[in-house]
Amino acid sequence: MTGPQLAHAALAYLLLAISLAAIAYSVVALACVVAFGKRRTAFERGIATGAARTPSPPMTILKPVSGAEPDLFDDLCSFCDQDYPQFQVVFGVPAAADPAAPIVEDVALRFPHVPIVSVVGGASRAANRKVAQLQNMIGQAAHDVLVIADSDTRVDRSYLRALAQAFEGADVGAVTCVYRAAPQRSFASLLGGLAIDDQYIPAVLVAALGTVRFCLGATMAVTRRALDAIGGFAPLADYLADDQMLGELVHRQGMRVVIAPYVVEHGVDERDLHALWSHELRWARTNRAARPAGYAGYFLTYAWPPALAFLLVSGMPLAGGVLLGAALALRIAIHYASRWSLASRMPDGVWLFPLRDLLGLAVWACCFFGRSVRWRDRDLRIDSQGRIVAGS
Repeated sequence: MTGPQLAHAALAYLLLAISLAAIAYSVVALACVVAFGKRRTAFERGIATGAARTPSPPMTILKPVSGAEPDLFDDLCSFCDQDYPQFQVVFGVPAAADPAAPIVEDVALRFPHVPIVSVVGGASRAANRKVAQLQNMIGQAAHDVLVIADSDTRVDRSYLRALAQAFEGADVGAVTCVYRAAPQRSFASLLGGLAIDDQYIPAVLVAALGTVRFCLGATMAVTRRALDAIGGFAPLADYLADDQMLGELVHRQGMRVVIAPYVVEHGVDERDLHALWSHELRWARTNRAARPAGYAGYFLTYAWPPALAFLLVSGMPLAGGVLLGAALALRIAIHYASRWSLASRMPDGVWLFPLRDLLGLAVWACCFFGRSVRWRDRDLRIDSQGRIVAGS
């Protein structure tokens, strides 16, 4: 064989190996998605029949907010409307002039029977502004189970009961929840929602097959004992991925992190493709810094592009066709399994998966060329450990 022929054969076998690995991953991801769906539906049946009653430790919900995000009032109200015997809600806003401040006041008026505290501003100047708010808020927390949730999330009345059930083990230090996308009406937000439901959450569930060493920002519930053991919120102050670092630090203390059988709803409000690209690139670079090995292999969540490339370059139409057919079938199966497992409410965008996957691969590749991200109104740089670089 000549040099070019050897290179061509090597490329074909490389694409074959990548395709087979990606298909194997897809099989595992499909099984994990279905297994989680069974856990979720079993919990919901227990709630409906009254069989899911568990010990109900008092909880404090910590909700840092900033800016008047879409549907913020309804999102915050959902955390106050809980079928749970004893809980407190602590809202934190960065300043009295913040657009979220009057919305928080309206929520408190809506639920006069719920112990609600509002913390405005504070002394903390952590590089991660969300962590700074949490440091300012923690002094108002009355209970020993602390539930931290991003402001653009929504839950139903069984949320705290699901967390309580997950905390039943004495060695559980933190509980987190997966989430489903709730896109706005834009095309970009639908693409963003597909990335969450079809790619990211299945990958999270695969990662959870081993020891869970992370939390997700949709819910970070932690016992005060675990939080004290890691040194409070201070060790998270410089990390952009505070959720993943919290889970990692709790794990290092010998306590378990558990994924609850519950799905939080997460707002996706990107108005255009530029905003979507910026958001997903920030997510990618944050995850690459927090989990470099795992992120390097994230391209395996896209099985059909390498299978298609193998079909085109291998000269083996039968083998390539079978491989591509299997990859496409698994891709569509994961899409519909995720819709069921996560109880998705967004429009069915299965027809968008080729565009969605190619965009995802482009984000994955571009992630390796830089460390700059845009977070809300800030342009930041992160170092190789995921810390926000001083002065950025």
